Amino acid sequence: MELSQKHCKACETGASAMGREQAQALLAHIPGWSLNEAATGIDRAYRFKNYYETMAFVNALAWVAHREDHHPDIEVGYNRCHVRYSTHSVGGLSENDFICAAKINRLQDSA
Repeated sequence: MELSQKHCKACETGASAMGREQAQALLAHIPGWSLNEAATGIDRAYRFKNYYETMAFVNALAWVAHREDHHPDIEVGYNRCHVRYSTHSVGGLSENDFICAAKINRLQDSA
């Protein structure tokens, strides 16, 4: 099943973060995203024509985050948005990060 069609699941108590190899394999399914050096997070910068388009994207992203109950760190500027995902409860990456990144990519694709 494609990542963007999945839904986030609560991480089990004591679950551990995925390893670098698994993260790199999933990264292939979310174009434009990068794995940080420690393999504990993924991020992507988005660019827009103006503030209105940026805020429309951020509002749609917030709706996805609320619906999936998985929230990124977001930095917003006039025509840009930088999104970072990491699963704090596991101290690194979980499949939820990649699911949400795929959903966010679909927002950009439909703009």
